[in-house]
Amino acid sequence: MSVWPPKTDNGGQPPFKYPFSFAHRSVYGGGWTRQVTVRDFAISIKMAGVQMRLIRGGVRELHWHVQSEWAYTISGTCRITAVDQEGRAFIDDVSAGDLWLFPGGIPHSIQGIGKEGCFFLLVFNDGNFNEFTTFLLSDWMRHIPKDVLAKNFEVPASTFGNLTHEELYIFPAQLPRSLLTEQQEVSQETGFVPETYAFFASQMPPNVTRLGGEVRIVDARNFPITSTGNISAAIVTLKPGGLRELHWHPNDDEWTYFVKGKARMGVFAAAEMARTMNFQEGDVGYIPISQPHWIENIGDEDVIFLEVFPTRYFEDVSLAQWLAHTPSRLVNQHISTGEAFITSIEKFKAVIRPL
Repeated sequence: MSVWPPKTDNGGQPPFKYPFSFAHRSVYGGGWTRQVTVRDFAISIKMAGVQMRLIRGGVRELHWHVQSEWAYTISGTCRITAVDQEGRAFIDDVSAGDLWLFPGGIPHSIQGIGKEGCFFLLVFNDGNFNEFTTFLLSDWMRHIPKDVLAKNFEVPASTFGNLTHEELYIFPAQLPRSLLTEQQEVSQETGFVPETYAFFASQMPPNVTRLGGEVRIVDARNFPITSTGNISAAIVTLKPGGLRELHWHPNDDEWTYFVKGKARMGVFAAAEMARTMNFQEGDVGYIPISQPHWIENIGDEDVIFLEVFPTRYFEDVSLAQWLAHTPSRLVNQHISTGEAFITSIEKFKAVIRPL
């Protein structure tokens, strides 16, 4: 919480913050992982998150899960692969600031190929998600009789004599071949998926640029697979002193992750309940649908945070824009600022306020 919360805080609103540093870290030969779910963070009922680091060559083994997987690359470079229901292939390399989205049921893999591997955030559209109960290729195949495997692939049963009896999950491996070579290999006969699973947000011009920062919105309007995967996001940068304006989201809950910097967030939960909490790198916030809030950079460097939603479209309502487009006399009778102030409010959404 804030060391010195503002006097405007009031009531018994539950905490809406959980640091990833509180989560247990599981370490493997190829990297490590930890998760924050509703089991740890009770308010986070619709989304869960995973931090994962892979060494150079480290593989998050071939797997799939019921939930959609949205990911943001924090550092390094990952090679990601997938195959859709029609057997069409996908493979690409993503680096810091880029993201991917695999809809539920799509089998995929991740490998660290950067000089120091890669570090990334995964977000799932189910608060009960459990990273350690996903469908793993090695786990399934070692639980299939070898004669069944032989019949399925039309090969001798001895082909499968070296199947591992231990969980792979995250393991060290050889580096992949060149991207072009592997693209040519995996696309034989069936070709590539019609809609890419990768989005190069690091190369995207901001939707909003202000003196106080910038915002990049990634949803079904510019990343079509979001219509299937049903997870959208805003990537926000606030300059020191910058403010993510007073607003709320009318279409779903917000799962917030702080990539960098120090900030404070204020949330109003109605019935005179309001709370302000401080956040830093690696912290998660959660704001239920339609609860108004704001985020302010209180440090000396840029704050970068992600607003993630279990829905295909990003939507927000600006307090300033609401007041600007409501009759000034009516608004003044509520807030007593004088009509001159109300008529001076900018008519277009600011998203980020200046320093």
